[in-house]
Amino acid sequence: MKKSVKVSVEELQIGNFIKLPVSWKDHPFLFSSFKLKQDAQIELIKRLGISHVFIDLERSEVQLDTEQPLQTQPPPKAANDLDSLAKEMSQYKSERIDVHQKMRRQLRKTEQEFDRSVSKMRSVVSKLRNRPLNAVNDAKELIHDMSEQLLNSDNLVLHLMGDAKDDEGIYYHSLNVAILSMLMAKELGWSRADIELVGIGSLFHDTGKLKVPASILKKKTPLTPPEKNFFKQHPVMGEKILQLAENFPSEAIPIILNHHEHLDGSGFPRGLKEKSLDKLSQLVAVINTYDMLCHPDAQSKPRTPYAALGYMFKHFKTKLNQQYTGNLIKMLGIYPPGSIVELSSGQFAMVMAVNLNKLLFPRILAYDAMIPKEQAPIVDLEAEGLTIVRCIPPAALPEKVYKYLNPRERVSYFFGQNS
Repeated sequence: MKKSVKVSVEELQIGNFIKLPVSWKDHPFLFSSFKLKQDAQIELIKRLGISHVFIDLERSEVQLDTEQPLQTQPPPKAANDLDSLAKEMSQYKSERIDVHQKMRRQLRKTEQEFDRSVSKMRSVVSKLRNRPLNAVNDAKELIHDMSEQLLNSDNLVLHLMGDAKDDEGIYYHSLNVAILSMLMAKELGWSRADIELVGIGSLFHDTGKLKVPASILKKKTPLTPPEKNFFKQHPVMGEKILQLAENFPSEAIPIILNHHEHLDGSGFPRGLKEKSLDKLSQLVAVINTYDMLCHPDAQSKPRTPYAALGYMFKHFKTKLNQQYTGNLIKMLGIYPPGSIVELSSGQFAMVMAVNLNKLLFPRILAYDAMIPKEQAPIVDLEAEGLTIVRCIPPAALPEKVYKYLNPRERVSYFFGQNS
């Protein structure tokens, strides 16, 4: 547990990580908790009319030593300079609040588009058994709409979406794989035809699981050899289902069959090697592996997006196309949306979105105890001059921070245009 002590404002030093005991609205700083970096901040705090602040000892760069004389401080800024600085900071804070609200509106719009896509995916799956032709046509329309947005936007932002509802994992997984596969295909400079093929193949890649009993899919203990062998046939069963839909593009069939195949022949169902695997199948295999590491079957423990990318890079070098794995890491950034991070300010935050043109500066939701959760700022790290120090597992967060940030159990993505 982090240690916090009450300290007089007269004892503040640069390097202290402080928490202001006043409402967020009653001071000019963007956050109520932050690390002191300049004397002007200390002078502004003294003018708030408060006698003390709270200092987090573990996140401070200097130790308190009340028995030793304080270091000589530079002369404070003139009153008119501080007035000007406070006015400037308050104006900046107001502008950033407007920007944050715009980001939230953008996120809500993207979430609405994502919800509509999930609803369409749900409808596609329900039609697949009895009206496969209609299901494929609906899926083509969904993929066409997504490719329109992808190809007509030069400044895309990949957003973190809400959690999947119970028993809807297949819709979220299929849509997630399709979104990331199409996005990577665009980043690789593939043709529109290939982007749409990888999209339609991804949407239907797990169709065969509709033939796998729930007792196997949801089993929490290790599968028996017969159960495991049956499960490994779901790509073949998916191909047979889609053969009933003559309007399903034949070029996407290999994605259905090969999304679990590995370049070294260790995959299933046929143990194919690299020479027998087309580029579409190899790309979807990378994306499918990533999403399955984040959201595995009932027998495995899920990994964070950050850990999943690291695990793939380390353990799948001979199994997956390394160019595509590298492209995925580059596309999502070092800290993908959904990652829990610690900032250079000492704050905890959750990565909410990455601008594909500025991967080192994602947008984050920062924890601040003095700011209501519903008003928590979505911060552009580049604009605030902040950086990410490290990624941490959600379970390591203090309970109140965990509830505030609300880490996603299922990390889903959708893209929107940066406005």
